[in-house]
Amino acid sequence: MAQADEHRTQETLAVRRADGESRTLAASLPRLMLEARRIANNVTHGLHGRRRAGAGENFWQYRRFVSGEPAQNVDWRRSARDDHLYVRELEWEAAHTVWLWPDRSLSMAFASKSARDSKLERGLIVTFALAELLVAGGERVGIPGLMNPTSSNNVVDKMAQAILHDTRTRDSLPPSFVPSSLSEIVVLSDFWSPTDEIRRMLAGLSASGAHGALVQIVDPAEESFPYAGRVEFVEPEGGGAITAGRAEKWAGDYVALVAAHRDAIRLETSKLDWLFSTHTTSRSAAELLLFLHAGMTTAKGAERGKAGRGA
Repeated sequence: MAQADEHRTQETLAVRRADGESRTLAASLPRLMLEARRIANNVTHGLHGRRRAGAGENFWQYRRFVSGEPAQNVDWRRSARDDHLYVRELEWEAAHTVWLWPDRSLSMAFASKSARDSKLERGLIVTFALAELLVAGGERVGIPGLMNPTSSNNVVDKMAQAILHDTRTRDSLPPSFVPSSLSEIVVLSDFWSPTDEIRRMLAGLSASGAHGALVQIVDPAEESFPYAGRVEFVEPEGGGAITAGRAEKWAGDYVALVAAHRDAIRLETSKLDWLFSTHTTSRSAAELLLFLHAGMTTAKGAERGKAGRGA
């Protein structure tokens, strides 16, 4: 209980720091980049004919019903025509939404001496900054299970308040939900969860056709294992503790296990055409933000191009 309370205090401080850092980070990106993105969005919207305004009163398209959705979403009249169940999507529901999920579990609080931030702080900083940029570009942004998608100019404030008032257990992976097929999802975590759990998460999030990115945020010490001599390693999420008599002898096996774990995650994401990348907290947060921003813009342009050719 004391550990959980201490983590909540660390999280509160991390949210407050990330709020300020993220705004500075977002403001530092070239304004020409944002303007170019707005122009590109306007062009693709014109070609595809998608209207983004409105409260979802006009029909957009039918899509297949996905297991796990509420039964009331089914359009029974359309479904009666063949052997499949269909959901009636409305224009506002079809608008592009980006779901951002920063891991806030106990393991994310770790920070070694060579790190610029804790993993928790880095994940929150990049999440907030990316949200600010996406909203500036006309997107809607939400946090699964915590905050509904919004295009509000004070999206960072809304995110920070939602996190600070969240009283639930901090899980290592996002909750199960069914995003729209037009959604993008960005999960920032250390991804030290078992591969089977990550595989199930990906299967659930991609079942509707949504795409996204997994970003593994790690501390430099987790990357290189710089330990020597007698060291006690404590797993912060209930995994117990283990003592190494000569920790330096574990380095080779540790690095090999990390590489194998990442290869397994990369294999699962490649099957679904998702992105997987790693980021070390000794590097610049702006580097990760630029990478995600550029990658999402490219992926979205390609997806909308396909939709335009198929219309």
